[in-house]
Amino acid sequence: MRIVPAALPLLLALVLPGAAFAADVADRGLQPRDLATLDRFSSPILSPDGSRVVFARSVTDYDANKASTSLWVRNLLTRDLRPPSRLTPEGWNVNSPVFAPDGKSVYFLSSKSGTSQLYAIGAEGGKPRQLSNVPLDVGSFQISPDGRRVAFSVEAFVDCGSDLACTRKRVDEREASPETGTVYDRMFVRHWDTWSDGRLNRVFVADLPTGRGTVTTATAIAGDVIGNVPSRPFGDSGDYTWAPDGESLVLSVRKADRTEPWSTNFDLYQVSADGSGAARNLTADNPATDSGPVFNADGSKLFYRAMKRPGFEADRYAVMELDMASGQRREIAPKWDRSADSIAVSADGDTLYVTAQDVGEHPLFALDVADGNVTRIAADGSIGSVQVAGDTLAFTRNSLTSGNQVFTGSTDGSFERAITPDAGEMLPWVKFGDFEQFSFPGWNRETVHGYVLKPWNYQEGKQYPVAFLIHGGPQGSFGNSWSTRWNPQTYAGQGYAVVMIDFHGSTGYGQAFTDAISQHWGDRPLEDLQKGWKAAQQKYPFLDGANACALGASYGGYMVNWIAGNWHTPASGAWKCLVNHDGVFDTRMMGFVTEELWFTEWENGGSPWDKGASHEKFNPSRHVDKWRVPMLVVHGQQDFRIPVSQGLGAFTALQRRGIESKFLYFPDENHWVLKPHNSVQWHDTVNGWLKTHLAP
Repeated sequence: MRIVPAALPLLLALVLPGAAFAADVADRGLQPRDLATLDRFSSPILSPDGSRVVFARSVTDYDANKASTSLWVRNLLTRDLRPPSRLTPEGWNVNSPVFAPDGKSVYFLSSKSGTSQLYAIGAEGGKPRQLSNVPLDVGSFQISPDGRRVAFSVEAFVDCGSDLACTRKRVDEREASPETGTVYDRMFVRHWDTWSDGRLNRVFVADLPTGRGTVTTATAIAGDVIGNVPSRPFGDSGDYTWAPDGESLVLSVRKADRTEPWSTNFDLYQVSADGSGAARNLTADNPATDSGPVFNADGSKLFYRAMKRPGFEADRYAVMELDMASGQRREIAPKWDRSADSIAVSADGDTLYVTAQDVGEHPLFALDVADGNVTRIAADGSIGSVQVAGDTLAFTRNSLTSGNQVFTGSTDGSFERAITPDAGEMLPWVKFGDFEQFSFPGWNRETVHGYVLKPWNYQEGKQYPVAFLIHGGPQGSFGNSWSTRWNPQTYAGQGYAVVMIDFHGSTGYGQAFTDAISQHWGDRPLEDLQKGWKAAQQKYPFLDGANACALGASYGGYMVNWIAGNWHTPASGAWKCLVNHDGVFDTRMMGFVTEELWFTEWENGGSPWDKGASHEKFNPSRHVDKWRVPMLVVHGQQDFRIPVSQGLGAFTALQRRGIESKFLYFPDENHWVLKPHNSVQWHDTVNGWLKTHLAP
C-alpha cells in the first residue's frame, strides 16, 4: 500500500505544545510523563460521500489530572497541505461523533450542560446545538437512516418503563436517604469497578427535534428483553443498529438474570422502533455470543460475529450472514482461522472490512461475501475503528513506536494517507527503541513468536539489562501495538532491552493455539516463556540474561506469582526482581470472588467445588515456600475482576517470609491505572524497583 506521510502544516496544527522547543532538548527515550500527556487520536468517521473525515483528539491537562476531547475535520478532496481544522469550540469536551445521513452535520455527546446529552454541529463548524435534555446521562446513540429519529441508551430501572423521570427520582431519593445499606438477591453485585444499584443500560427511541426544542421524553424499546444494551462494562453503540427502513432495530443482549455471571450467551433481537410488539430472537439456536450486528444497504442481509462455545469468552468470532427474509444463516470464510473484531460493510454489500489479530499484528482484511476469500489490505501494526464510504476507508493504526494515527485510504488497499501525526512527529526529541519479531519451537514443538525491543540508547557490542514483559488475558498478545499503560517503549526509554513472548493461549495464531492455555495456566505457557527467554538470549547477544526482571499484569501478574515458586533454578535462569500488577494469587479463591464467573469456570473446567483439583493444580499460593525473589505488588481497590485481596495475599506472603517487597496501592483505580498522575506514579515506582535490582 502506498502511504502519503502527514504534511508539515498538519504537524504544526496538531503536535504537542512545546514541540517548537524540541531543538533545545537532548535526545532521550520515552518517559512516563510523555506517555501520560501525549495527544491521543481516535473515532474517525467519514461523511456519507467520503469527502471529509472527522476524528477525535484527546489532550491531557496534567496539572488538572484529566483529559478533554475535541473534534477535528479534514477535507479529503483538497490536494494542498491544508491541515485539519477544529470542529467543536474551545472549552467543549465531547465524544462519540457520528455524521448525519445527509452529511451536513455531526452528532456527538457532551456534558457541557452538566449531564451527558446529544448535540449537533455543522459539518464545517459553528455553534453546537443541544438536541436532548433528558434527566439521565446519555451513554450512547444511533441516528436512524432517514435522520429523523435517534436511539439512545441510558441507565434506567426496568420497571420505570419509558418514564425517564422515574429513574431520576429514585436515584435522587436514594442519594438523599440516610440509609446506606443495599440488599441484593442475585449476583453481579459489582462488575468491573462499579457496584450495582439495580439500573440497567436500556435503549430508548425519540424523534429528533426539527426546531429549537430538545428531546425530553422517549419510548423504551425491547421491554420484554431484560439486559444491558450496551453490554457492561465495555459495550458501546455497536451493540445495536437500525434496520435501513428505520422501522426496527437489532440489539445484542445477554439477559440479566441469575445466570448472567456465568453466561456468555448474547443473542440478537429484532425489536420495533416504536416499542410495540414482542422482540424476535434471531439467534436463539446459538447458546454462545452473537454480537456486532450491521445491515447491508437494503436491509436484506444482517452481518454479525458469533462464537460457538458457550461459557468461553475467547472463542473464535466467526463472521456470519443472516438472510432476513428466509432466516437462513451461513458463516463467511469458515476456513479462515482468525477471530474477527469488527465488521464494516461496503456500499454494495459485497465486501466486509474486518480487523483481526494475526501473528503479532492486527491487520485489516477484506472478506468477499460471496466466496469467502480473505485479502489483507492494511497491516504494519494494529488497525482499528474502520469506517467505509464509497471507495474510501478511514481507520486508526498504532504500533510499537506510535499511538493511534488516523488514516484514510482506498478500499483496494492501494493508497493511504496519514491525517494525524505519529508519536515520533509529536515528540521529535524522543528516540524510540527498534524492535524485531522472532520465533522458536515452544510447547509441543509448535512455533511460538515474540518481540525484542532494543533500548533507546542501543550501541552495538554492549549488553543491556532486560525487562521481560508477560501479557494478560491470558488470551491476549504483546505484539506490534501501542499501549497507554503497559508500553514497552517506556522500559526502552529507561535503557532496558525488552522481551515479550506470545505464549500458548495468545491470540492471532489460530484458535487451537488460543485454546491451549485453558486448564494449563502454569505448564504450557511457562514452558513457552522459558524456551522463549533462552531463544532470545541466543539470538540477541545484547540481552544480559543474568540481569533481568520479569513483569506482568492480570494473567501476567498471575504468571509472575507462578514464576516466583516455579522458575528459580540456576539451570533455567534466575530473576533479579519481579513485578506483579493485579495478579491472581489464589486460583481457588479467585473462583469465588471475581464477578465474571464464566472466565474462571471455563479456564479451570468447572466451579471450585466441582473441579477443586483443577483450581488448585496451578495455584501460586501453594508454592509460597519456594518464593525467594524480591517482588513489587501493585493493586487497585476498584478492581473487581481480580479483587485487591489477591494482591494483599501475595504481599502478606512476601512480608511474612522476609522477602524484599513493596505494595503499591491505588484506592481510586480499577484493573487499570488510568489517571495521569497515578500513571506516572505507577511508572516511577516500577522503574525505581527495576533500577534498584538491575545493574546499569
